[in-house]
Amino acid sequence: MPDTRELDIVIFGATGFAGRLVAEYLAERHADSGVRWAIAGRSLPKLEAVRDALAAEHPHVAALPLIVADSGDPDSLAAMAARATVICTTVGPYAKYGAGLVAACIAAGTHYCDLTGEPQFIRRMIDAHHDAAVAAGVRIVHCCGFDSIPSDIGVFALQEALNERDGEPAEDILMFVLGTSGGVSGGTIASMLHVFEEAGDPLVRTVLIDPYALDPADAPRGPKVPSPMKMRHDPVTGWWGAPFVMAAINERIVRRSAALLEGRYGERFRYGELTRMGRGVTGAMSAAGLSAGMGAFMGLVALPPTRWLLTRFVLPAPGEGPSRQTIEEGYFTILLSGRRSGEEVGRVVVTGRRDPGYGATACMLAESALCLALDPLSSPGGILTPAAAMGAPLRARLDATDVQFEFTSADSA
Repeated sequence: MPDTRELDIVIFGATGFAGRLVAEYLAERHADSGVRWAIAGRSLPKLEAVRDALAAEHPHVAALPLIVADSGDPDSLAAMAARATVICTTVGPYAKYGAGLVAACIAAGTHYCDLTGEPQFIRRMIDAHHDAAVAAGVRIVHCCGFDSIPSDIGVFALQEALNERDGEPAEDILMFVLGTSGGVSGGTIASMLHVFEEAGDPLVRTVLIDPYALDPADAPRGPKVPSPMKMRHDPVTGWWGAPFVMAAINERIVRRSAALLEGRYGERFRYGELTRMGRGVTGAMSAAGLSAGMGAFMGLVALPPTRWLLTRFVLPAPGEGPSRQTIEEGYFTILLSGRRSGEEVGRVVVTGRRDPGYGATACMLAESALCLALDPLSSPGGILTPAAAMGAPLRARLDATDVQFEFTSADSA
């Protein structure tokens, strides 16, 4: 990408909850880096208010450029995309508001990253735009937050370490969520609910059911994998695992990475995710309880009447999110266990400071945008994953911030 663009990065959606956190991250962590960035959204007065609030803490952003753009206005999206090397967007649900920006970025030769966790949207972008993005050399990178960077870059880091140490990757990787603390915003809830709204479409249901739905159409189909919505026992660690709410998107992203990275994960690579619930009877009972609770919640949001009631009276509205204290005190720890022939051969532990969905996610999305804008990357264009697009350079950036990846030898204790 030539360095003739006016801006390195534009944060689109900066007046929303997640977008403001990304802007705060850049203002705080990259004040002296020389990064040229701007914030964008539909309302100039709201953008001015965000900039004023940032400048009160970080005076160097007092002259931060403001860009008015609307997801429903193709001309404004085209004009915004033409000004930057990378558009970093937090405007969701992406299935409702994201397609026009992807098209505008490809047309302008501008890289793109987002926070979507909507598999049906990603599948549409692959079908509609992958070939054009390849031809244009444009990297369109979805899922650059808690879904799915810890999973995707964690698997990448584990496989790279095993390939270097042993000359071969793990055949199977099982991810366990060991602990998290944080909150949820209305924007995240809105994106999740929109997936259920679209699930009445048979094509969308196919994507939501197929574990390899995001793989390239010509990729060999991978081995059979367990359902991410069922509890199970892992004989290697002895842990019982309950479903992890983000497994449905994370697993598909990791499998797409495996296909795009063309054999670096092995020909019969398998991947799954669970929430660790402990060992023995107590672990089994805890896993059963969480599984039942998740199943009940999914059943409620799948039905339009109860979905409306939850949206109206229980769940946070778009624009709302966790408190500053919740964000700052949050954390996450996940473990990725690599196996060959049923034996553990290595682990990667991923740790994050601050709330996983907001504090840590702001870090991951901002560093993804910086990586796309500034780092020399060898990946081709296309509708990509974090690992396939950025791999080792993104891991190196994150290791120096709030999210770290540590490889260790096998230890099932």
